[in-house]
Amino acid sequence: QVQLVESGGGLVQAGDSLRLSCAASGRTLGTYAVGWFRQAPGKEREFVAASRWTGGSAYRGYGADSVKGRFTIDRDNAKNTVNLQMNSLKPEDSAIYYCAANMNWNVAYREPRSWHSWGQGTEVTVSP
Repeated sequence: QVQLVESGGGLVQAGDSLRLSCAASGRTLGTYAVGWFRQAPGKEREFVAASRWTGGSAYRGYGADSVKGRFTIDRDNAKNTVNLQMNSLKPEDSAIYYCAANMNWNVAYREPRSWHSWGQGTEVTVSP
């Protein structure tokens, strides 16, 4: 079982950037599928971005329409982390952000229930 710990959240102003990190222990994330989700108060957990291992050192990224062009998911295999670079933040991006991991890619990657391992979350607050 892989253990995941998120970091990098905080309070920023609209237009600012943040970089979230998901650090893994117990397993090497290099061949895992890794996703980022977020949950705002009173709302359901929603898909943000995911990274799929496609073989060798290649990965493919996926993003929700609401964050395309602003958020980027990348990996640092040397540090065993998967990161979420968030630019041009908006107040509606405020939420607790969670990373998730699976040994194998699931076509239902946008669904939280399709992910097996979860971190505890890191809070992001974007003020107007």
